[in-house]
Amino acid sequence: MAAKETVYVISDSVGETAEFVVKAVATQFNGGNIAIRRSSYVEDTEDLEDAIMMAKQGNSIIAYTLVVPALKEYLDRRTKEEGITAIDLLSPLMDAFIKKFNKEPEHRPGLMRRLDDDYFRKVDAIEFAVKYDDGRDPRGVEKADIVLIGVSRTSKTPLSMYLAHHRYKVANVPLVPEVAPPDEIFSIQRGKCVGLIITPDKLNEIRKERLKALGLTSHANYASFERILEELDYAEKIMKRVGCPIINVSNKAVEETASLILDVLKIERSSTR
Repeated sequence: MAAKETVYVISDSVGETAEFVVKAVATQFNGGNIAIRRSSYVEDTEDLEDAIMMAKQGNSIIAYTLVVPALKEYLDRRTKEEGITAIDLLSPLMDAFIKKFNKEPEHRPGLMRRLDDDYFRKVDAIEFAVKYDDGRDPRGVEKADIVLIGVSRTSKTPLSMYLAHHRYKVANVPLVPEVAPPDEIFSIQRGKCVGLIITPDKLNEIRKERLKALGLTSHANYASFERILEELDYAEKIMKRVGCPIINVSNKAVEETASLILDVLKIERSSTR
């Protein structure tokens, strides 16, 4: 049985991009029956020499993604001296970016991996916000980066999702006079919880609109001033017991409130150090 043709993939990062491209090309030749040998996180010329010698012995191709100029220049020179075919997978597109957008690349390896990690942290935070929304599971209070407490219609859920898109794991807990809040919020770490309040007039307006959207009468107890004042008074007592900073969300956009939340928590955390 004939030995497989081999392509050496060299990268100053993981090398996944180069390997994917090589595999895509290889499928066009004999169904992709080719061996790939990856040299990842190449940091110096010694690492390059190892891969160059192996490629020379096997009469193989080198495909590489090197963003550090010194490593690229060394590899180009040495492969030319050794008569090895070396394919630069990044430079053509990199050069096009430079010419078209008139910007210089950072020449730092691993940036794609950092972007991937950032993306997955965001996904985790969004899933967390959904799982621990509206006090669904009090265990989220202990796991969260930020905990929001307040009466219904103080933007707890929109704020949780907005902050999740900024990679914060947020749990929110509704405060209702008839339902005791979870014990976890009273032992919460300082600098982690924020109470959300709103003026009675604004809450009345919002709740009436909510009832209208649901096809219900605006005279329901949910939107009555007496009920709203009762809830706000109860929520204030809980927030004082928790000892958390309080933000009034009346007439504030979600983005503005989120910024205030991060600011006050930063102050709270710094005061405990």
